[in-house]
Amino acid sequence: MERLLVCGHAASLLFYLAVASMNWIILIVAGLFEAGFAFCLGKMKGLSGWEYYAWGAGFLLCLAVSMFLLAKAVQTLPVGTAYPVWTGIGAVGTVLLGIFFLNEPVSFARLFFIATLIASVIGLKMV
Repeated sequence: MERLLVCGHAASLLFYLAVASMNWIILIVAGLFEAGFAFCLGKMKGLSGWEYYAWGAGFLLCLAVSMFLLAKAVQTLPVGTAYPVWTGIGAVGTVLLGIFFLNEPVSFARLFFIATLIASVIGLKMV
């Protein structure tokens, strides 16, 4: 009987770890969608007509998906960790999208602070 209890606890632990891992993946995807809605805002700048509304629709879609996934992730992850990780992924993604697609400037200082932000997000995940 004791062996069954140990196996049952081990199975519960494995299930918990699988759910927690899945929620980290969900959180990462939510952060990518956050970068997506910020990118859409950048693309809306200076536009009018249907292009403005198309990027606006992309913004609303990315915003809704990002918020939904963040809410899903914090069901098992601590919000004090999940929210900064989500914003960090979004911030880094937004800066990189701006550099690669919106011709935003690249400087040593900018890259240095992106690196420190990434290190901070990794640190939060580890604690």
